[in-house]
Amino acid sequence: MRAIRPRRSPAVPLLVALWAGAAGVIWMWWSNTPSIADNSGRILNAGRITGLLAGYLMALVVLQMARVPALERRVGSDRVARWHAMTGRYTICLVLAHLFLTMWGYALQAGTGLGGIVQQTVDSVQQLPDVGKAAIGAGLLLLIGLISIGPIRRRLSYDLWYHVHLLTYAATYLSFWHQLSTGNEFVAQAWARTAWYALYGSVTALVIWYRIITPIRLNMRHRLRVEAVVEETPGIVSVLMTGRKLHRMGAAAGQFFRWRFLAPGMRFSSHPYSLSAAPRPNMLRITVKAIGDHSSALRDLRPGTRVWAEGPYGALTADRRSRGKVLLVAGGVGITPMRALFETLPGAAGDLTLLYRANSTQDLALWDELAQIAEERGARLMYAVNSPEGARPDISADTLRRKLPDIDRHDVFMCGPPGFAQQVYEALRGAGVPARRIHHESFEM
Repeated sequence: MRAIRPRRSPAVPLLVALWAGAAGVIWMWWSNTPSIADNSGRILNAGRITGLLAGYLMALVVLQMARVPALERRVGSDRVARWHAMTGRYTICLVLAHLFLTMWGYALQAGTGLGGIVQQTVDSVQQLPDVGKAAIGAGLLLLIGLISIGPIRRRLSYDLWYHVHLLTYAATYLSFWHQLSTGNEFVAQAWARTAWYALYGSVTALVIWYRIITPIRLNMRHRLRVEAVVEETPGIVSVLMTGRKLHRMGAAAGQFFRWRFLAPGMRFSSHPYSLSAAPRPNMLRITVKAIGDHSSALRDLRPGTRVWAEGPYGALTADRRSRGKVLLVAGGVGITPMRALFETLPGAAGDLTLLYRANSTQDLALWDELAQIAEERGARLMYAVNSPEGARPDISADTLRRKLPDIDRHDVFMCGPPGFAQQVYEALRGAGVPARRIHHESFEM
């Protein structure tokens, strides 16, 4: 087995760079701000600070949507998605604070106070350059934030939420111009305007390259088509796809693509599914549980259907490994990336263990394949299912230590629903596995 040299995540340096950028934005305001003499001046400057920070974070929100490989494959798509959600919430709060504080400050200068905020807002939209566009952009951001609230999000289809979310690009474009035309920093300082153009220009270039040009190149080169659809267990199907030179797509076991099947009713839906087998030069496979309209429709795909793929994404690959022994933990359909890793991770007999959690033995998708892989590789295969009475199996620190006495010397790869992942994570930590050796990706759509 090759020497193990785990690839480190660049998350910490990126977060340091993010905070350094925020500090630079504050310095931009400080260098262009004279002494503040009265209450209206303090309120207006608070509005300037929140506006500058909102503009900076808005660029980061779009950057986190650009699917840059350094983020998607090194930091991890699930972690980037959490950053995106958190940054979006902060951006909306700052936009609202900027709007309120700025209009309040103008109202104080006009002698109307808090009671004149509404009229001051209407006057500013009508009179100040590009503020009307910014008001539309702020409205779009509020709409996106509203549909992303948990209870509302869960009532919407993934496709509706996804397409409304794309309005973030329009909101960013509409808000950008008023920053330059009305922001004191950019009106008075040419270097500040240049820095802002560079920030937004770089982000725009990344979006165009990785969201538009890269997928077009990939699909023109590889020309994926559906080869067959195989029912694995009731409600779970595998979709096999063929194409040209698929080994040059750069995909690795544990990664996923965003798939768009060009069949009636599915052309405008793009969903993420993990590879459920190691990529072959002429074959890719995904295995999907029917839990929504899109996943349920996969069983009706016909051979020859064209496929549009974007990726590969995800950091749950062998590059994260730091120890010789590995435990793979799968919950439900989270078995798909774990099955691919179980097949391909280098290791001697006894080095690999797979724990598969499902509600019943009938739900153990790909079980025959897993058993064959375990036999061929000398690996250990375990399952945890509910009892006939419905009692859930005990996956605790004590149980894990009994099954694997040296579990604290393992790397652990894990994929499954968020609640399951949290339970297993706590059990692993209790069993002595360091957090840095627990590698997981989970998505709550």
